[in-house]
Amino acid sequence: MQLVARFLRVLPFGVAALIAAGCASLPPGADYPKAASAALAEPGQTRLGRQFENAARGHDGNSAFRLLSVGVDGFLVRAQMIDAAARTLDLEYFIFRQDETGQLLADALLRAADRGVRVRLLVDDAETHDADDQLAALSAHPNIHVRIFNPFTYRGHDPLLRDLDFAFDSARLDYRMHNKLMVVDNAVALVGGRNIGDKYFQVDPESQFGDDDVFAAGPIVMDLSRSFDEFWNSALAIPIAALPGERPTGRALDAYRVALDAHRRALKADGIAYARRIASGEPLAGMLSGRLPLVWAHAEVVCDSPDKRSVEHGEMVGNLMHREVADAARAVQSELLIVTPFFVPGPAGMQLLADLRKRGVRVHILTNSLESTPELIAQSGYMHYRRPLLEDGVELSEVRAQLGNARGSGETRADARYGNYALHAKLFVFDRKRLYVGSMNFDERSRHLNTEIGLIIDSPELAQEAAARFEAIASPADSYQLALRPDPAGGVPRLVWRTLEKGKPVEYETEPAGSAWRRMQVDLLSLLPLDREL
Repeated sequence: MQLVARFLRVLPFGVAALIAAGCASLPPGADYPKAASAALAEPGQTRLGRQFENAARGHDGNSAFRLLSVGVDGFLVRAQMIDAAARTLDLEYFIFRQDETGQLLADALLRAADRGVRVRLLVDDAETHDADDQLAALSAHPNIHVRIFNPFTYRGHDPLLRDLDFAFDSARLDYRMHNKLMVVDNAVALVGGRNIGDKYFQVDPESQFGDDDVFAAGPIVMDLSRSFDEFWNSALAIPIAALPGERPTGRALDAYRVALDAHRRALKADGIAYARRIASGEPLAGMLSGRLPLVWAHAEVVCDSPDKRSVEHGEMVGNLMHREVADAARAVQSELLIVTPFFVPGPAGMQLLADLRKRGVRVHILTNSLESTPELIAQSGYMHYRRPLLEDGVELSEVRAQLGNARGSGETRADARYGNYALHAKLFVFDRKRLYVGSMNFDERSRHLNTEIGLIIDSPELAQEAAARFEAIASPADSYQLALRPDPAGGVPRLVWRTLEKGKPVEYETEPAGSAWRRMQVDLLSLLPLDREL
């Protein structure tokens, strides 16, 4: 969504940029020599690989899974998985912030590389510019290889120049890698909706993003690694050393080590117990020992090809994951639950939901409210769909910025009373028997302009766990329940927002927004024909 905002910001700078934007180009560094590489061929040679190869034999070749809904657990498990790596680490992220948790994970990657682990880090370039220097420094390590997906030509930190770069090359730069994946020794993996950053791990007291990861182990990990390898070796994945101004040097790496060490010591001095909690081994140790049980089930990886645009246009054979998720939704018999932070279904999505409703399938959607959303542009697209959805009998819940009950939110009790809460999870529950969890929003950008990855897991146990969390957040204490209130005079029914405040029912006739300015902004944005970008 930041790309749409970037496009809007450059409109005053002239029509010439808009005309030039229609001509796509190759990324800078596309002709830079790079070696193809692949995931660890024999994960059974590592401790984690041996453990889950043996366990899978006793579970009919199925794979093991556990949902991670608490934000800080998402951080701890990543740090502990990095520390547990013996041979290889593969990471693929839309955003890799250099905030508290991002620096701690970068430090862990550097320590893993020091002990001989090969690290491959693939990061999209939509919001990477603030971390360019740090990523380039990491890549100076002989065991760390960094590639940037579809990079901007301009590598500086001036936001105006970056916006102009986008305007003149938007046909290329509007296409992004939205994947979130981490694989250790080709034996265990995390896939889901979380980026790397304090907000996504729910440790930023000012802003909390409720999200999900799923820990995966067993045969499914090799399928996830195949997707990673396809992206890593694609023409759009450019070694950071090939980019202007991003030459890695040993001096920069040494300086980054000093900065990471200072950051770690400062956190300890402030009484922030990240190091102690990582060293405790939990929750990863509990999952590996069986004390925190894993669910064994059949699953499939659903993912896009690196150049999904060519696949969509019939120019090459490849994967389009939205088709597989839509097929799973069409197969539903009684109930479809959808969690998506941005909901812009477009004609195809509306038709899918309408067909389900005609068959009597219950459809309940949980998304952000105007009050909670971090992206007003996405909200401006969503607001057009609410009335027709409600008329079709679809249930709509919009999460509040301040929750009445933190149960199921992923927040710790200490953080629940602070800041703004927003959804960031992307999850579908099919008849409470199967579930999808991954990076794909139910919007037109995920359908056409972003690459995505996720898992469809055939597990009633996990599906019911996800449904219970859905019901907790979609409850009136935490969300607005949208409804059409009939007009006594026979006119058009009125859209209303119903919730509980201090245990008492409240109904709003004006959309809760947090401020009048916020409401005015989204009303103005809703006038623009941007749905395909959202």
